[in-house]
Amino acid sequence: MGKTKIKTIDDSQATAPKQGEDILVAKLKEELGIPKDGKKVEKKAIKKEEKAQKKVRSKKYQEATKDLDRTRTYPLSEALDLVKKLSYAKFNATLEVHINTLHTGIRGLISLPYAAGKKPKILVFAKAGEDFLDAILGNDSTISEIEQGKAPYDIIIATPDWMPKLAKVAKVLGPRGLMPNPKNGTITNDPKKVVESFQAGKVEFKTEAKAPIIHLALGKLSQPNEELAQNIKVLLSSVGKTKIKKVTLSPTMGPGIKVDLASI
Repeated sequence: MGKTKIKTIDDSQATAPKQGEDILVAKLKEELGIPKDGKKVEKKAIKKEEKAQKKVRSKKYQEATKDLDRTRTYPLSEALDLVKKLSYAKFNATLEVHINTLHTGIRGLISLPYAAGKKPKILVFAKAGEDFLDAILGNDSTISEIEQGKAPYDIIIATPDWMPKLAKVAKVLGPRGLMPNPKNGTITNDPKKVVESFQAGKVEFKTEAKAPIIHLALGKLSQPNEELAQNIKVLLSSVGKTKIKKVTLSPTMGPGIKVDLASI
């Protein structure tokens, strides 16, 4: 009988491929955020936790909020007192309102009864030679600048004859909420009157393009609470309380204070 040859196998060579495979799998799991036991991980929760850990507020902010109950909603008068008390700006700060709405696409115009603060930067496309006070008179060169993405304005007003030219820059102005339209009165045959109304305290409110929230400045903290409260009430009435989920007031520098809608 012939001798049977037995091939000797090196254990280290036999297990090498499996070990290499295990290392690759482990690396893939680590990259995908999957623990070694194979259970799935909620990536969003992890990212949120990491973001919260990285976000460190300033000492002034932490000092201002140490006694603030974030779970409470405050009556309007009390909320205004807190906004003024917790503002740590060294200048006459602005009162800001943040309104969470039920849906996007909400917009309108209001005249604040007690407007104060920075006047809006207004661009007007109208007949050359007219005086529009502090507003800027646009021309063909201005449209060329807008085409390049330069539109540092708060409001753009135009007469109907300018609209065919402005249609060329609708892709730039539209997403920024600056395209003149008849609904908010920014297409008009009387641009001077519209400019004066905006400079006198007429403001436009609108939800963000992709989020159901409105941000608006409603006055200065140096104003009496009665004036600021009236501005807030006019705004909320115009937006429509049935469309509102939450209202938060805040100073330029300081924490947000949630308002009890039942108090308005």
